[in-house]
Amino acid sequence: MDTKLDPSRDDLPLMANTSHILVKHYVLDLDVDFESQIIDGTLVLFLESGNRSRKKSGSTEEACRSESSEACRCRKPEPCHAPVADTRTSLSKMGYSDFAICGKGERDTSGKDGNHDNQEQTYGISSSKHCCDTGNHGSEDFLLVLDCCDLSVLKVEEVDVAAVPGIEKFTRSPKLTVVSELRNQIVRELVTLPADRWREQLDYYARCSQAPGCGELLFDTDTWSLQIRKTGAQTATDFPHAIRIRYRTKPQGRSVTWTSDQSGRPCVYTMGSPINNRAFFPCQEPPVAMSTWQATVRAAASFVVLMSGENSAKPTQLREGCSSWHYYVTMPMPASTFTIAVGSWTEVKPETCSLRDLAAKRTLSPPEADFRCVGVCGHVAYPCRFQNPSATTQEVIPHRAFAPVSLTGACQETLLQLLSPCLSAAHSVLGTHPFSRLDVLIVPANFPSLGMASPHLVFLSQSALTGGRHLCGTRLCHEIAHAWFGLAIGARDWTEEWLSEGFATHLEDVFWAKAQQLAPHEAQEQQELRASLRWRRLQDELRNSPEQLQVLRPNKEKTGHVSDSGSSVIKHGLNPEKVFMQVHYLKGYFLLRFLAKRLGDDTYFSFLRKFVHTFHGQLILSQDFLQMLLENIPEEKRLGLSVESIFRDWLERPGLPQPQRQAGAESGLARQVGAEVAKWTRVNRRPRKRKRRGSGEVFEKLLPDQLVLLLEHLLEQKTLNPRTLRSLERTYCLSQQDAEVRHRWCELIVKHKYTRAYKTVEEFLQEDQAMGIYLYGELMVSEDARQQQLARRCFQLTKEQMDRCSAQVVAEMLF
Repeated sequence: MDTKLDPSRDDLPLMANTSHILVKHYVLDLDVDFESQIIDGTLVLFLESGNRSRKKSGSTEEACRSESSEACRCRKPEPCHAPVADTRTSLSKMGYSDFAICGKGERDTSGKDGNHDNQEQTYGISSSKHCCDTGNHGSEDFLLVLDCCDLSVLKVEEVDVAAVPGIEKFTRSPKLTVVSELRNQIVRELVTLPADRWREQLDYYARCSQAPGCGELLFDTDTWSLQIRKTGAQTATDFPHAIRIRYRTKPQGRSVTWTSDQSGRPCVYTMGSPINNRAFFPCQEPPVAMSTWQATVRAAASFVVLMSGENSAKPTQLREGCSSWHYYVTMPMPASTFTIAVGSWTEVKPETCSLRDLAAKRTLSPPEADFRCVGVCGHVAYPCRFQNPSATTQEVIPHRAFAPVSLTGACQETLLQLLSPCLSAAHSVLGTHPFSRLDVLIVPANFPSLGMASPHLVFLSQSALTGGRHLCGTRLCHEIAHAWFGLAIGARDWTEEWLSEGFATHLEDVFWAKAQQLAPHEAQEQQELRASLRWRRLQDELRNSPEQLQVLRPNKEKTGHVSDSGSSVIKHGLNPEKVFMQVHYLKGYFLLRFLAKRLGDDTYFSFLRKFVHTFHGQLILSQDFLQMLLENIPEEKRLGLSVESIFRDWLERPGLPQPQRQAGAESGLARQVGAEVAKWTRVNRRPRKRKRRGSGEVFEKLLPDQLVLLLEHLLEQKTLNPRTLRSLERTYCLSQQDAEVRHRWCELIVKHKYTRAYKTVEEFLQEDQAMGIYLYGELMVSEDARQQQLARRCFQLTKEQMDRCSAQVVAEMLF
């Protein structure tokens, strides 16, 4: 595999050698400095060599190969010290095989002002042209490879876990005389403690992470990885199983975003970067590297730290003006799911406690008997909620809402009212909530999407708060669905995004209908209307996107395959177009809709609950879902379906299977929209006359999704005169509708050069950055000087705060 990938190219490399050694637990101890925009501290890794933690379940192949003591070695360099001269060499000028060595007794002499131009030498990273000979000297050491970029690594050392008081209980063989073997045995025992001893395990992880170092380790860096070795440790078994990395993030690192919230206060958060968390902390990115973590984060006392954690952390005051926050998780998950947000967030609390809220806090019995998890779980051991009787009947998990102070009112009016009913609705469909609690944060305006789900923490865009509860409710349901599909059950190959986004898109409609307590026929009508909207969106995307990005299983028979070391490449993982595409959402949704209709909703959702019970806490491939589905439905309902035919027709080809009828077009709500479109067409054709009583059209009140469909139909009209547009705006109060409606309204304004409403477009581009990218393109394509000036002016106002990927795409449109 070519590891010298240009970061601007399509594919994202996963470099970690997970087939040989796995991180089982991370302990982070970090300080957040807003003045320098740096997070620095230590990361302690607890490792396990080989694959004994792996379990084979269902038809899923083993995630990694067994350990090979001969594999993944590197040549051992002779001791040397890089000269101090030419300390201005920066990482951007280094080759891909740059060598780093931490000299004994080396001090960190760098300042905290965020200026890194002159510091790389201090960090122990130097240009390879200053290195000693790295040729083969007849001896090879094992190499631990971690995914890492945009970080300054200061020091790597082995941790002397044997020095922790009371740790002797983890030494099975008191006859061990080699100290390094004793330390590794302690870690092996610690990482394999039974699930019911998780509190003790976390305590010893914390105590071990504070143990003294017992020898610095050599490390190399390249564009995408950190490589660590110990002289004389020639196999993964011999390599230290507890290591400490001292490091710093960089202000421009791509995993974290430093910005200001809507109240003008500084904040920082992980924003779901295409490179995941490797610019936040060195880690094993491949999803098969399932791990737990605990983190202590210190920040100024005015800040609140939210994180992926099972506990609702409270601040501990360390000294005047500084607080510490501690979070942990006991459910192993990929490191990419770790999320943090530090800012002046305000917890939004209800003004009064309604009867519904009181009822939600009680433990209620589920209506379906098959919600209980029967038998032994298929995942590695952890304290699983599916085996906890009180957890299985908990309709609404504890939850909190946070927002910048300027949005607390809107958050209280909209989001806070929806959390309990949406959580309850999700439980009524899928049963046990996989996670014990949930925080929801309204993130800064530069957040590049409407929402993002992480364990115990959901980010929502401010765009979800305006124009009523519909958009907020549907988006909240989508993110809640990810607790099951995307987090508790993850894709083993990240190219199969549909296993997360397709399921969440399909389930959001079901959850939202139940949260609204709709009658079955009303729920069906709304779902058909949303299917119609998604059909139109997908058809548009299929017409305007490269065919290779329309394939849901691009690696075909090689899906899930990795190299001998465990490294791999995520196809199109860095493609800037892909970030803004929804094919994996929409095409995945239509596949699941097709299967649900073929089987019948009752059969399909009964199966889905069984699937969740079988595969929670595990990683899957498409065939795991499809094989279990076909095995669990009667022969007469299969109607010729097979895994192979679904691969061929849906997952491994661009476009949609043929023939496919337009979804939802015949629903009653869609037909009502059609009638309204006809009225507006007539209004637009009428010559301008003085108003006569009784001559006007009577327009029906429309639901938000109906308004979106109406505006999309009107976008197909060649011309709409200003009088029609003004009437349209007044009739539906379009500037006060939700962001989905306002986005279509802005498209109409741009298409028809409706100058009196240009202010609406400007406001949308600044306040709804998660949805505004497409509008920049429309403004520039029009070749209208005023519109192009508007686009450039808005970009100048927002580019410094805009998400980096979005800013890059917009800049390419404008200049």
